[in-house]
Amino acid sequence: MDWNWTCSFGNFIDRFGKMVKGKDTYKTIIKPSEEVLFKEKGSKFFGYAFPVSSEEEVKEYIETLKKQHHSARHFCYAWQLGKNYEHYRANDDGEPSNSAGMPIYGQLQSFDVTNVLAVVIRYFGGTKLGVGGLIQAYKTTAQMALENCRIVKRTIDENFLLKFEYPEMNTVMRIIKDEDIKLADQKMELNCEFKIAVRKKEAERLYELFKNTYKVTIKRLEN
Repeated sequence: MDWNWTCSFGNFIDRFGKMVKGKDTYKTIIKPSEEVLFKEKGSKFFGYAFPVSSEEEVKEYIETLKKQHHSARHFCYAWQLGKNYEHYRANDDGEPSNSAGMPIYGQLQSFDVTNVLAVVIRYFGGTKLGVGGLIQAYKTTAQMALENCRIVKRTIDENFLLKFEYPEMNTVMRIIKDEDIKLADQKMELNCEFKIAVRKKEAERLYELFKNTYKVTIKRLEN
């Protein structure tokens, strides 16, 4: 069974099922995990975790693993996408309903990560594990894969364009330094342009600060 869910309006569901607004950080992984192996009653479960930014990347990783494990019976997975944790999918790939994909997804929730794909590949060992045994096996393997990753916290930023004349440079730079603002790009000529990135929770306050700064204009950019 394949579960697909989308959340909008800048909210997300936390691990306890509560709707949370205004969060401006998220956790993710920066490189794929090493392969992990969990064994149960003859069955082998290979686990992987990958950083992803789109469903296309998810499909590419799944296809690569299917070529690598061409004799495996089940390729179960879950992914979560979006800085606001707004999209996810869980797939049982032929296992009993909710016995594989959702336990894997539960580990994405437990580790509080997004832009991550977790895959567990099963080689059947001849002994049925039952639904409870499958849930535990898929959960454990996904947990092992995520434990094998370096998890980082990143901020959710809003981007702005500042325009000002060169004599206002010191004023602008002082604000940038005092507020610890990320300077993404700059053009310093007679008419200067700075692209800045601001944490979401500080965006409105800093927008007003620059807006009210003499001879400085500020414009919101598409994220």
